[in-house]
Amino acid sequence: MSKSPSPIRGVCVFCGARDGAAPIYAEAAAALGAALAREGIELVYGGGSAGLMGRVARAAGAGGGRVVGVIPKFLLPSEGTLAAIDELIVVDTMHERKRIMFERADAFIALPGGVGTLDELAEQIVWGQLGRHSKPIILADVNGFWRPLLTLLDNMRDQGFLHDLQPGVMQVAGSVEEAVALATRGETVEGGRVARSNAETHPRDALRSRR
Repeated sequence: MSKSPSPIRGVCVFCGARDGAAPIYAEAAAALGAALAREGIELVYGGGSAGLMGRVARAAGAGGGRVVGVIPKFLLPSEGTLAAIDELIVVDTMHERKRIMFERADAFIALPGGVGTLDELAEQIVWGQLGRHSKPIILADVNGFWRPLLTLLDNMRDQGFLHDLQPGVMQVAGSVEEAVALATRGETVEGGRVARSNAETHPRDALRSRR
């Protein structure tokens, strides 16, 4: 049976401009770029050549995928750009960068990264929680990287500062394969097979089910 085409044309990947302390992060970034290319999904990312950003973009390009980078002028000296990129958008501010990445993407996947990655991710979660968009937001929980964030969100809720996230605002993927399935088809991978995801699952519960 042929696979029906995904309504998702572009995925924005938030990730670090460093490789991180464990090789698994770089491997996951390359695997994600290759997976998006196989799905025919355009990669929208932060435009740099360093760290996980560079790895996901190189892998997507090497797999024949289309790559769009968005980078502020002032980051060019430190993060650089890739020579082989389909479209590079140079902007003046971080705000403009995030706006364009939002506009060009139909879904978001967050790989591990630093405070810049966290800022980009948090803004999309807030907008989704407030009903300003309904684009999928997926945490690729590589090496358990996002577990402390989920614990923090639990604490915010328990201390009375946060309502439960609206159903489907954010989902947790235990692998790159699952992150792509969730972002592009709203599906989760279980036992090597793809199954329909339950949008009512709280991100915390989705993570705990994989422990």
